[in-house]
Amino acid sequence: MTTAKLTGIVRSGRGTLALVETPEGIGYILKAGDTLGDGRLLEIGTDSVVFQVAPQPGSQTDRIVLRLATDYK
Repeated sequence: MTTAKLTGIVRSGRGTLALVETPEGIGYILKAGDTLGDGRLLEIGTDSVVFQVAPQPGSQTDRIVLRLATDYK
């Protein structure tokens, strides 16, 4: 899950969707409540998404935040 990247956020009259890409290059269109791998999408913000995952040994949190890339060239 931590290796996935957020590639876009789409807002429409039907709701907000997150575009997420796995390291293998597979893209997913997700809405809040959907699952991807070991995580469940909790929240879609303006430039980030929050996933709840199973706690990892040594980790202090059960949440992962993915942010949109801000490196414009």
